[in-house]
Amino acid sequence: MSPKISADQRRARLAVRHHLAAPAASVADAVAGVVALHATDPATVHLSASARLAGPAVSSVEQALYEDRTLLRLLGMRRTVFVTDVNTAALVQAGCSADIEVKQRKLLEQHLGQQGHPENVPEPAKWLADVETSVEAALRARGSATAQQLSEDEPRLRQQLLMAAGKPYEAIGNVTSRVLFLLAAGGRIARGRPRGSWLSTQYVWHPLDEWIPGGLPPWSADEARAELARRWLRAYGPAPVSDLRWWTGWTAGQTKKALAALSPAEADLDGVPGVVLADDVAPVPEPPPWVAFLPALDPTPMGWQDRDWFLGPHRAALFDRSGNIGPTIWASGRVVGGWAQRASGEVVFRLLEDVGGETRAMVASEAEKCAEWFGEIRATPRFRTPLERELTG
Repeated sequence: MSPKISADQRRARLAVRHHLAAPAASVADAVAGVVALHATDPATVHLSASARLAGPAVSSVEQALYEDRTLLRLLGMRRTVFVTDVNTAALVQAGCSADIEVKQRKLLEQHLGQQGHPENVPEPAKWLADVETSVEAALRARGSATAQQLSEDEPRLRQQLLMAAGKPYEAIGNVTSRVLFLLAAGGRIARGRPRGSWLSTQYVWHPLDEWIPGGLPPWSADEARAELARRWLRAYGPAPVSDLRWWTGWTAGQTKKALAALSPAEADLDGVPGVVLADDVAPVPEPPPWVAFLPALDPTPMGWQDRDWFLGPHRAALFDRSGNIGPTIWASGRVVGGWAQRASGEVVFRLLEDVGGETRAMVASEAEKCAEWFGEIRATPRFRTPLERELTG
């Protein structure tokens, strides 16, 4: 008989393992607890890590990313940019990024051959491979470079494509970012420091094997997927198999094969079938009451596709139309409201349900701490959600 694991138990697990009920000892522990930090919005990396640390500081995250280089920013699951530790990055590269690179290469070759501007590129596969080799050589010659510098060294990066010809949203753009995307997804180049502050989305590029000396540890695709699935289940399990497939972006076959290598136990999640690591079926103690202010795109609410067990009826207020979550307030494993930072620096919040006087006092205290942490910094989420807009309007 499958063990029954209630929503309360799942909330207790995320509270402890995601370092929300008690802070992590280090940035590395904070990241490992959630497997990977979302990095599409650069602010999320720092805000998510800080929400899990007793002594949060941007400098600690930057030290790990750019000095110690124990963390790496890379394109991974679902064509999304994440920050992970180097060992997990190797799993993501072999188990997710490599497949993405193959698909996106075919697509770019097709566009070069059919939508080139002012004319199509003959032999697009050969042309693209040659440009990539040239760009990588230019990068190695410089040691590091911006996209603009690389396009100066290799003018073919300015090759244009005419997209959606004849439609209202027709656009002409260079292939620069798409070529760099392929080189990054192929594990050949890596994003270093941003240009400007930690809120910047413009990065300086480096050869990956120079940024991380020797490159990433090698993994076969199947072994990488199995280990990545194990880490996800340790952090996010028990969960339906569909959640793992969604989080990784794998096919049904890839997901099934990865789980077969782990032999997980089946679990009854309040009537919904799920899986859990075979050595992780025992109940865990529930932590004392806790409150957390998590940023937009935080890995905890973005860790599952099915979120009803912690989100309740609050999806419309807290998500945008593309499925990106905004800043959320958590109380003992459930989302109970949202928050925002105004232009004045004030951190404001709205509770979406009655949480009682004690929890409300904890929320107000956390809002003050959050405002103090921001100081003079202003960080507007890249993807705006209905409640966040209302609170800042």
